[in-house]
Amino acid sequence: MPRLADQSLPLQHCTVLSLRPRGQHASLRAACARHGARLLALSPLAITPLASVQTRTALLAALAADVLLFTSPNAVRAAATLHPLHARHGQHWLAVGRGTQRALARAGIAALAPTRMDSEGLLGLPALANVHALRIALVTAPGGRGVIAPTLQARGAQVLRVDVYARAAVTIPKQRWALLATALRQPAHVALALSSGEALHALLAQTPPALLPILRKVRVAAASARLAQAAHDAGFRLVEQASSARPADVLAAIARTWPRAST
Repeated sequence: MPRLADQSLPLQHCTVLSLRPRGQHASLRAACARHGARLLALSPLAITPLASVQTRTALLAALAADVLLFTSPNAVRAAATLHPLHARHGQHWLAVGRGTQRALARAGIAALAPTRMDSEGLLGLPALANVHALRIALVTAPGGRGVIAPTLQARGAQVLRVDVYARAAVTIPKQRWALLATALRQPAHVALALSSGEALHALLAQTPPALLPILRKVRVAAASARLAQAAHDAGFRLVEQASSARPADVLAAIARTWPRAST
């Protein structure tokens, strides 16, 4: 049986740039290894849990709502550190995607998640079709597109928003830029895994001017149509839309357009 090193893996010689928050690259790194790719972590953001008395009080009230919506695995983890998560009889617990759904499952909550893993997919769930006079808790972080709450309010729901964590911009270390510069000597062998518009903007704000035009030559695997458009707007031209932000789906999007001649 041939050794793994002798087998042709789909993304050999590919460097995948990860913009996930600091300390949250493990799942994408493991997926890269399975495809033969290398991962270069460039974290322009870090996650900071919010634990003030006001946050705890707001979360306690939110946990009594008719419907609870969690917008990310980070929201689940941050909320669970503030108060145990227990589903009450008759409540609906919803997750924006499978990763958030799995995080809730680890906390003991069976939640529904849409097939289309974004705000529009979440808002299309049958559980949110008729929400007039219902109390809906939105467990999330500051920022974002702000689509969910206004839509639910327009449908007649009372929305209780609880920000349980924040995303803070952090400085990318010099050695990371040096590694990126080395990888960009062959931009055709580099791909950017894009699952956050905020992270993309934070990266570009820090990128050394000499690297910017070369960085824009790399392939981008965007986790949604919105993020694909954000990449185009930022000057990237080789953009492929993934079916979700899951590492396997992001790498599948890269592999679809990966030039076999470069491997």
